[in-house]
Amino acid sequence: MHVMIFGCGYSGTAIARAFAGDGVRISGTTRSAEKMDALGQAGIKAYLFDGETLDEGLIQALADVTHLVQSIAPGKADPLLRLLGEDSASLLPRLEWIGYLSTVGVYGDHKGAWIDEETPCVPVSGRSKERLEAEAGWLAMGRQRGVPAAVLRLSGIYGPGRNAFCNLEKGTARRLIKKDQVFNRIRVEDIGAATRFLSDHSLGGLYNITDNRPGPPQDVIVEAARLMGVEPPPEQAFETAELTPMARSFYGENKRVSNAKLRAAGFELSFPDYPMSLAQLWQDGRWRG
Repeated sequence: MHVMIFGCGYSGTAIARAFAGDGVRISGTTRSAEKMDALGQAGIKAYLFDGETLDEGLIQALADVTHLVQSIAPGKADPLLRLLGEDSASLLPRLEWIGYLSTVGVYGDHKGAWIDEETPCVPVSGRSKERLEAEAGWLAMGRQRGVPAAVLRLSGIYGPGRNAFCNLEKGTARRLIKKDQVFNRIRVEDIGAATRFLSDHSLGGLYNITDNRPGPPQDVIVEAARLMGVEPPPEQAFETAELTPMARSFYGENKRVSNAKLRAAGFELSFPDYPMSLAQLWQDGRWRG
């Protein structure tokens, strides 16, 4: 097995860890030469990829890739789909499985209602519309190649080094209050495990990769502060808070995302809800990363 992860950042590295084992080669791309050493230390053969060209070394590496994971944001068009074009069969002759990391943002706003993979997508932001187009492209490639292509729609990602404890320590945590607003989350280790699970079972199609417990974002801050033994930041009304346009746009979408399809396939989350996950992060001391 040779796993190639395009965009081997926070989630990509967790996916690499989930695949690591005897007989598994893991490669990953980064835009930054400075990050190549860190990937190497994690057991990942690193390649530079700028989203514009496939250099000779990367082309040679693709020749025996069996499992392709794409986690790079598409922009106006998915950079890898564009470069592979009609040549995917010659560039990836041994391909057995495709995983594409997307976002639950493609669903848009559903006024806090429960949604699943059958729910129509009404994306609000331009970036979510681009993700939806990229999803269609990867599913089409899977059909064209006759291999399973799984689209992993991720909720808000957190884990070691990226969590409410870190934000409280840095003084950047905010307790924004917007009536009836909820979000789902997903622990980064569960992203890795779910990717491995879908590939091991040769599963394709749409899957929500999300926890069991959507909830108000301010409750996560309060729970983390309780565990740390510190005072949570004061409540702020969302309507009057100073926010970047991107941060404000997240609050324009309100939904409860179901993971029933993933669980019905047999996958069990290691971190099914944020209270137990935060407690675990705090107790094992790895919350700083």
